[in-house]
Amino acid sequence: MKGLSTFKGGVHPPYFKELTSGKPLRRASLPKRVVIPLSQHTGKPAKPIVKIGDEVKTGQMIGESEGFISLPVHSSLSGKVADIKPWSHPLGRNVLSVIIESDGRDEWVSCSAHDEDYFRLSPQELREIIKNGGVAGLGGAAFPTHVKLTPPENCEIDTVILNGCECEPYLTCDHRLMLEYPREILEGLKIIMQTVNADRAIVGVEANKSDAISILKEEIRREPNIDLVGLKVKYPQGAEKHLIDAILKRRVPPGKLPFDVGVVVDNVGTAFAIRHAVKRRIPLIERAITVTGSAIKEPQNLWVRIGTLFGDIISECGGLLGNPEKIVAGGPMMGIAQHTLDVPLIKGTSGILVMNEVETIPEGECIRCGKCVDVCPVYLMPTLIAQNVKHKDWESVRRYNPFDCMECGSCAYVCPAKIPLVQYIKWGKEELSKKTVAEERSSA
Repeated sequence: MKGLSTFKGGVHPPYFKELTSGKPLRRASLPKRVVIPLSQHTGKPAKPIVKIGDEVKTGQMIGESEGFISLPVHSSLSGKVADIKPWSHPLGRNVLSVIIESDGRDEWVSCSAHDEDYFRLSPQELREIIKNGGVAGLGGAAFPTHVKLTPPENCEIDTVILNGCECEPYLTCDHRLMLEYPREILEGLKIIMQTVNADRAIVGVEANKSDAISILKEEIRREPNIDLVGLKVKYPQGAEKHLIDAILKRRVPPGKLPFDVGVVVDNVGTAFAIRHAVKRRIPLIERAITVTGSAIKEPQNLWVRIGTLFGDIISECGGLLGNPEKIVAGGPMMGIAQHTLDVPLIKGTSGILVMNEVETIPEGECIRCGKCVDVCPVYLMPTLIAQNVKHKDWESVRRYNPFDCMECGSCAYVCPAKIPLVQYIKWGKEELSKKTVAEERSSA
């Protein structure tokens, strides 16, 4: 495609998408047990509203939201609440979770509300339905979608960008969604437009998904307010600020949000979930994921119920090959390494990557080559942040704006000294956040 849009910086890692890009989405078997964390989203955890021994149905609310930046959670199968206790979470901590043993019937909670004519609903009604459906951003951040679709009064949204990039290596579930459910995704996009009163939308897809581009172009041919833009294949092309830069040439200032430049960005999977929540009142109790890597016998794209343990999901793919060295929730660039297969799938889990051979190279000294600066898509100086973090010079760390870092990993990927730059930056963020809290308490 000619005239492909992109952004400054970024890297070109090996993508390995051929392992699953040709594999249609398949529905995984109903698990015998699910572990549903009450915190699967940015913001305050849900409050449990069931107790041990309760019988629940598929789609039934089991945790209610606590405040505006929060979401309810729902049972992903029918059965009995076996326990409510802390459980290992993909983000690396223990989280209060509801454990449900399946009755094998997958009996859904009754719901008579279906809105085929949902475009008569007001933006506030749409936001309330989306919130009640527990919809969070499925691109990875899991930010409550109803909050994202509530712009401040002084912000006028003129454009919605639908993110179909899926630039993370190995992952192909969004690609498959675009191929298999283009009409449903575009329905979700139109609901987003209505919710934020946007006059136009643009679908951004990387050029390595030419089949998805063709299908989506055909679907939007009769949609005068929706366009499609092809994007260069580059990581992290799918980051929302970079999409805005690449497609609209608008720069989101440091510390600001897409709202501030009149834009809302949502992932194709989120649009699909919004469509189901609004049109069919189906809460977010399953999602599409990619299960892949050299240690997976049969890499696949799957529909999986929320709360299914990683071990059960991998069994759906024929099990493991050899002795895996690394298990990652997500992709290799921004995913999080796991210490066990007894962690549950959550709303923000886009994939499971299991690898047999992982090269481990000891950290060296910075040679001041500047490669990390060249590839940083948010114009930071990663090596200087890392050096100041090492010396615990927190005021110097603050001066280099570590909170602008999106932790994409491009800097660490190109570093010839193999310095774990993202880890140092994350450490710096955590320490500065602690200092801010301590200062606020001391001045209160």
